[in-house]
Amino acid sequence: MNTPSAATRYETRGATAVITLTYPPVNGLGAALRKGILNSLDQALADPVVKAVVITGNERAFSGGADVKEFGTALAAREPRLPTVIAAFEASPKPVVAAIAGVCMGGGLELAMGAHYRVASADAQIALPEVKLGLLPGAGGTQRLPRLIGLEAALNMIVSGTVVPASRLKGTPLFDEVTDGDPLPAALALAERIVAEGRPLKRVRDLQVTDPQSEAYLQFARNSVGAMSKNFPAPLKCVEAVALSLSKPFDEALRLEREMFMALMNTPESRAQRHVFTAERAASKLPDVPADTPLRPITSVGVIGAGTMGGGITMNFLNAGIPVVLLEMKQEALDKGLATIRRNYDNSAKKGKLKAEQVEQRMALITPTLAYEGFKDVDLVIEAVFENMDVKRQVFKTLDEVCKPGAILASNTSYLNLDQIADITQRPQDVIGLHFFSPANVMKLLEVVRGAKTSPDVLATCMALARKIKKVAVVSGVCDGFIGNRMLARYGAAASALINAGALPQQIDGALQGFGMAMGPFRMGDLAGLDIGWATRKRRAAEAGVEMKPVVADTLCEAGRFGQKTGAGWYRYEAGRRDPIPDPVTQSLIEQYRKDNAITPRQIDDAEVVERCIFALVNEGARILAEGIAARASDIDVVYLNGYGFPQHRGGPMLYADTVGLPMVVRALRRFAAEPGADASWQPAALLVQLAEDGKTFN
Repeated sequence: MNTPSAATRYETRGATAVITLTYPPVNGLGAALRKGILNSLDQALADPVVKAVVITGNERAFSGGADVKEFGTALAAREPRLPTVIAAFEASPKPVVAAIAGVCMGGGLELAMGAHYRVASADAQIALPEVKLGLLPGAGGTQRLPRLIGLEAALNMIVSGTVVPASRLKGTPLFDEVTDGDPLPAALALAERIVAEGRPLKRVRDLQVTDPQSEAYLQFARNSVGAMSKNFPAPLKCVEAVALSLSKPFDEALRLEREMFMALMNTPESRAQRHVFTAERAASKLPDVPADTPLRPITSVGVIGAGTMGGGITMNFLNAGIPVVLLEMKQEALDKGLATIRRNYDNSAKKGKLKAEQVEQRMALITPTLAYEGFKDVDLVIEAVFENMDVKRQVFKTLDEVCKPGAILASNTSYLNLDQIADITQRPQDVIGLHFFSPANVMKLLEVVRGAKTSPDVLATCMALARKIKKVAVVSGVCDGFIGNRMLARYGAAASALINAGALPQQIDGALQGFGMAMGPFRMGDLAGLDIGWATRKRRAAEAGVEMKPVVADTLCEAGRFGQKTGAGWYRYEAGRRDPIPDPVTQSLIEQYRKDNAITPRQIDDAEVVERCIFALVNEGARILAEGIAARASDIDVVYLNGYGFPQHRGGPMLYADTVGLPMVVRALRRFAAEPGADASWQPAALLVQLAEDGKTFN
């Protein structure tokens, strides 16, 4: 017998009703699925033949938890809410058994804990990860889990959001059985035994949390969690909610838990974390590239350049088990690059992150070469050579001659025009930009640059490959600097103008780090090397056919101060250390620049520093969005969160603008643009103005 529900399937097996969750992709507990579960339960309770109920999902997922898309909408509050469904399970006069395989997280685990009995496959993935969305479990998770696995273990899982295999929780009251295979047959057999033996119905709410050291442990947790969760209120709230399991009656604790959940839901931090969660998933979806686009096979990769960037890129593929042909022009450079890769792996092995045999397996995947002919059979080549158009074009001309038909040719350029690179080849449809961020084996972001002639299957293949090598990929169109570095140029220009106006590097860096940036612009410049920006400014001036207008950074470079690598830049650095030390020499050069340019310095407060630098990012982001360089505002946020140290708790520059209000951003930009001698880039972007006037937001 089947009910007409698109979210669940109902059937009977003897005297047991089986409710199967069928709501792809991971049985998210949205309004439709909640209704389907309750309707199916009611059907089972109304059938006198049915003596027990088993609820299950599929091998991929019991349930991944709440449907995040419904957060903040009327659907989230539509009855039956999840607590209503769980209460119905607990109140069922017929035993309810949960058969758990695959993912069982968040609301899915809370639902399972509402059942009277639980059977899980050993490899089922168990978690309450709400803290990662700035929330706490809001349907009884903070009250039921401590009753099942103990205070300390439950608190650790809830505060960290860590996923653990069911096998690790075997022997706790959370699971009545842990099986090696499909849990459904075991759950059906258990249901039959429960009925035959007349076993009592076990309600988790009736258990007590017993821990003689509970108060001492909770105080330790408050201290340690508070120290580690700066800018994020949810972890400490998780501790307080779990503490209620010891101090309050169950129903009162549930009510207070729900109040905390709703309060967190309305915080800007939770909004930011939920935004990041959905934004990273949206970034992989391409509006004009069908999800079923056939992919090109990538079984081997070529990398040109064994330096810092090329070596890091190589490691990404080795980590994924993909062989790499690594090219350098000189044996010495090749040997040095290979030694660096091995040293990185050896360091990981010393920390226990890799086994010695894994190091050897990964190193064995490298085929070193000094000749382009080594690339004749690879499926993808990525160049990581000097950032110079003539050099890049020569490399691609050679690749076009050597590589097999259908091989993807990728540039790691961070600024240059990909279309000009592609046009040197006879196969521009096979050319794409894969802009890794340094260190490439660590940084999560990958800008995938789509040229004018890049074919859809090349784009789809590279996005899929990014997931395989565990990168967060964002597609960018072609422009100078793409998404991230184009915005960074405006951010840097705003910071540079503040130097001119009267601020010092340490004040600007301090203000922006206080805002939450991982590193201020001047510390970041010293780390990357000031000579890179110097070369870029020279190139842009040459391309525009104009004389380069000098900035303070140029005077530092002319003095040989390129940053950490020369021991001095905006700051000075002691040998063997990376701590930035404010330098009187830098201050003297800044003061001389102001004098030479007839600038009278003024007092600048930290709030102005943040406003100018962050709103400069937002304004350029709006232009990028309007030009179609980025497909969506959230893609820009993903770039800045994963590649440029933008604070996670603010959700990215575009969401931050939405949070403070676009009209406020427009007013500030117009104020900056009206100042004498203001750069034209301060004029608010047309899209930003339109959205503000229409009362809309970026996201």
